[in-house]
Amino acid sequence: MITENTIKLGGPSLPAGATAAASVKRSVERARLRRLVRDLLLVSPLFLFLLVVFAAPIALFMYRAVDNSLLHRSFPNTNAALAGWESPDPIPEAAFEALAADLKAVADPAALAIIARNLNNFEEGYRSLLMKTANNLPPEAPASWRDAFATIDKRWLDESRWAILKQNTGPWTSNFLLAAVDLKREASGEIVRVVPERRLYVPLLLRTFEISLTVAVICLLIGYPTAYVLTKLPSRPAGLLMICVLLPFWTSLLVRTTAWIILLQGNGPINSTLQLAGVIQQPLELIFNRFGTLVAMSHVLLPYMILPLYAVMKSIPETHMRAALSLGADQRTAFLRIYLPQTAPGIGAGLLLVFILALGYYITPALVGGPRDQMLSYMITYHVNEVVNWGMAAALALLLLAATAVLLLVLGRLVKLRQVIG
Repeated sequence: MITENTIKLGGPSLPAGATAAASVKRSVERARLRRLVRDLLLVSPLFLFLLVVFAAPIALFMYRAVDNSLLHRSFPNTNAALAGWESPDPIPEAAFEALAADLKAVADPAALAIIARNLNNFEEGYRSLLMKTANNLPPEAPASWRDAFATIDKRWLDESRWAILKQNTGPWTSNFLLAAVDLKREASGEIVRVVPERRLYVPLLLRTFEISLTVAVICLLIGYPTAYVLTKLPSRPAGLLMICVLLPFWTSLLVRTTAWIILLQGNGPINSTLQLAGVIQQPLELIFNRFGTLVAMSHVLLPYMILPLYAVMKSIPETHMRAALSLGADQRTAFLRIYLPQTAPGIGAGLLLVFILALGYYITPALVGGPRDQMLSYMITYHVNEVVNWGMAAALALLLLAATAVLLLVLGRLVKLRQVIG
C-alpha cells in the first residue's frame, strides 16, 4: 500500500524524504566533481609548465649521477669479456682483443674523450692511457693482443686498470655517488674511504651548512628588531623603511656583490674611514675571507627574514602586551613570555627560507670569499663548466638535496615533538 509519505521503487517502499535527500546528495556530488574537473583544467597549464621546464630537467640532471650508458654502449665486447673475470686473476687474452675492437669501433673522438675523462675520475692517468692506446692500436690483428697492449703501455698489465674498467662498463654506476661522500670502490669491489688528504666533498658540505646557518642567524639578529620597528612606526615612516628593506630585490645580485667588493677592499670607504678616524692603523682584511662572505650573503638574504617576521608581528594584537603589563609583568617578561612565542612561526619561516636559499649560493662566495669559503655549489659549477663531468656534478647536487631533505625532516620532527611536549 502506497501512501502520500512513501513511494514504490521496484522493491520495498521508501520514505519520500529519504529519496529526496539521496537525490540532493547525488546532485551535490556531481556538482563537486564538475568543480574539481574545472579546477584541474585551470591549473593544468601551470602544472605542465612546471613539469616541462622545472621538474623534468632536474630529474634528468639527477639521473646523470648514476647514468653510465655511454661507456656501456661503447664497450659492449669488453663488458662481455670481463663478465667472468675477477681481480687478481690473470687478465684473459679475450679482454685485450675485445677492448681493441671497442676502441676501433668508437667513431666519435669526442665520445671517446668523454669516456676517458670519466675513467680518469677514478684513477689519475687513465685518460692519457686510453687515448694513447686508441691512437696506437695496430691496424691488423697481432699474434697476441696482450703483447700489443704492453708495447703501447705496460700499465695495461696491471689488474687494477681492468678492475676499474669492469666496474664502469655497466649501464649504471654508483661511483659518482660514492665519490660525493669521499668513498671509493677498490679493485676488489670493497668500498673504502679515501685518504684524509683527499677528502673534499664531505668537509665542503659541512662548510656549506655552517655558512648557511651562520647567515640565517645573522639575518635573524638584524631582521627581528627591524621587523619589530616596522610594525610600530606610523604608516609613512614604515613605508619608507620597507622600501629600504626591499631595495636588494630591485638590484642585480652581481651589482650588489660588486658593491661590497668596493666597500670592503683595503682602500675602500670602510677602511679609509676607520683610518681617518684613528681607529685602525692598517687596513683590515674584510674581503676574500669568511667575513666578506657572511656580510655580502646576509645583505642579500636579509629581506627574506624580515618579510615573514613582519607578516607575523603585524598580526599580533597589541592588547596582548597591554594585558600582560596590566597584570604586573614588566616589559622584559611580557616580551619573552607573551610576544616572542607568538613570533615563533615567523622566526622559523625566516630561518628556514634564508638557510635553504643560502645553501645554493655560488656567485657571492666566489666573488667575495676566499679559497676556504667556497660552498658545495661552487664545486657543482666547477664540474659542469670546467671539467664537464656531469655525473659528478649531479651526484653532488643529489647529495646537497638529500642532506637538506634529511635536515628538514629532522627539524619537522623536532617541531612536532615540541608541540606535543608543550
